[in-house]
Amino acid sequence: MATIDNLAPSSTPADASAMSATHAGAAQSAAPTFDFRRHRGPVTTAAWVPNTRQIVTSAYDGAVARFDVDSGAATLLGHHDHLVNRIVVSADGLRAASVSSDYSIILWDLRSGARLQRLLGHSDDVEDFCFIGAHRGASVSRDRRILLWNLDTGAIVRCVEGHERDVLSICADDRHLYTSGDDKTLRVWDIDSGAPLRMWGPFETETDTCAIDIHHGRVVLGCDDGCIRVFPILGGDILATIPAHRSGIKKVACSPLDGAILSAAYDQAIHIWDGNDFSHRLSLEARARQWERSFNWSPDGQHLVAGTFDGTVLVWQARDGRFLTELGAGTGDDAIGNDCFNDIASAGGGDIAVVNDAGHVRLGRLDDTDARWLTQAAPRTGRMLMNAVTVLDDGQRIIGGAHDQHLHVFARAADGLHAKTATHLGEGPINCVRASTQADWRDALFVACYSGAVVRTDRDGQVQGRFTHHENAVKALRLHPTRPIGVSCSADGVLTSWRFSGELLRRFAGHTAIIDDIDLDPSGEFLASTGRDFHLLIYRLDDGVLLQAFDLGRRSPKAVCFVDSQTVVVTNYWGELLRVDLTTGAILRRQIAANGISAITRVPARASADGDRLLASSYDGSNYLVRSSDLRVMNRLQAMQQRPEPVRD
Repeated sequence: MATIDNLAPSSTPADASAMSATHAGAAQSAAPTFDFRRHRGPVTTAAWVPNTRQIVTSAYDGAVARFDVDSGAATLLGHHDHLVNRIVVSADGLRAASVSSDYSIILWDLRSGARLQRLLGHSDDVEDFCFIGAHRGASVSRDRRILLWNLDTGAIVRCVEGHERDVLSICADDRHLYTSGDDKTLRVWDIDSGAPLRMWGPFETETDTCAIDIHHGRVVLGCDDGCIRVFPILGGDILATIPAHRSGIKKVACSPLDGAILSAAYDQAIHIWDGNDFSHRLSLEARARQWERSFNWSPDGQHLVAGTFDGTVLVWQARDGRFLTELGAGTGDDAIGNDCFNDIASAGGGDIAVVNDAGHVRLGRLDDTDARWLTQAAPRTGRMLMNAVTVLDDGQRIIGGAHDQHLHVFARAADGLHAKTATHLGEGPINCVRASTQADWRDALFVACYSGAVVRTDRDGQVQGRFTHHENAVKALRLHPTRPIGVSCSADGVLTSWRFSGELLRRFAGHTAIIDDIDLDPSGEFLASTGRDFHLLIYRLDDGVLLQAFDLGRRSPKAVCFVDSQTVVVTNYWGELLRVDLTTGAILRRQIAANGISAITRVPARASADGDRLLASSYDGSNYLVRSSDLRVMNRLQAMQQRPEPVRD
């Protein structure tokens, strides 16, 4: 049985005397005063408060805030311990409820801004909430459960089970609950008894978002195939299928005035559809950094509000789609977005390449004695949140993958980093990019896409082929060090191996939820994977045999990296590293970051003091050089302080 050692953080902003300077060149000292002007992470929800000129927001930085529409002033209400997935406002505008990946729900008094209550009961990320009158509420979670709450006492009134995968969306009328999620179904429940009344599906794609059209007695469903599907609340067959988008729909919402349907998707288009005949009414004026999942109507139906991945709030006029204002937008250096880091790669000679929510590729120096930023560049198509990075030619060519479905090629020169090409792959957001090092495939790049496809390109980003072995988003892929074989994992819990030519070799059984990351050991003999079932699994690559399984506890893991064939390091969304000894089963745990650790990779032995170094990137605005033997932070390169509080044990 595994043993777990809990260690305090090896360093914090206040005591990091061994660390080098920040990006501004100043020595690290006590944390600076935190002045909240906008979110330091993508905004997941913007919700207009009834009978006011106020908008409340939630974001990946863990913050809950309020913006004044007229003055633009921002007020921080408070923080969750983890990212906030959604905030909703009661019909009377007096309270809000924020739900978080810290497994909690917080109720807020919108008159005073005070925190009223923290509701605990879910065992995984809470994804959505709805108020049911003045005294009740309901929440859904990745633990697959629906919880009904007494909002006066904070007690759980009822636990409703039935969904087979993560539940992502909920809405309610006076008598019914409507829920949808990763099991590709839309379900109707009786509020008073919790009894299941109706199920539509399973559909062929995931169903992330649903809404009620009270004017027409309909439920509206947004699907990952880009279609809106409309159903009658009182039963009966589907009323309409609207081919609304070219990529997965992340948000639908119905106008409180006339039931018009708002849809937002990964094709960056925002449409409004007529509530009577489902014809296209208009498209909103596009904004470069709008964030698809956060769109809402104002309570009077006159405006539309949304968040950006820059941490700001956008407002449109509903009748004509005209953009009106951006709240929280900074000036100068404060206007370039957020340095929440999503991926990291060694760029040789102690240098690193990273990508961030701001849409930049950044190069820095991060070794045992030096930590400084060197240069950065935005894509030719403009800033857009970037999730993936890999390095070619000993750091002279950087490849980045972006949320807008583009693959970007950058060239490094003496005077900085230059954007060379941008290729639109048309397969949804790009999650991972890896380059082959084998002689016969030296020019090949492999790209993991949200659509479920793996796209092969040349080193200039030109498409050479594509294949699909997954039904849902490909979260990560890795390439064998000596053979033309790749492995990939997906949101549907499927892990596969394939030839570089695209031929499927094997499916690996074992995971029961989203697989977030995979890695091959340096010899290419073993495969490690981790995901939302809270397990680390170790396979033999050639025959697919599951060799070991480790329970990592109830904190969602994110990334995985082999140190050697007997040692694996796993990161999680809580800023921790877990070092797993595959021989003894011992697990060493250390928190190093103030938010999730998005990626981790080995430093080539020739580039580190003793070959015992790892690089880790975090949503908290820092990148870490870590000694793999004990998970101690040897140095840190910081670009942004995301939260006011210091790192906690």
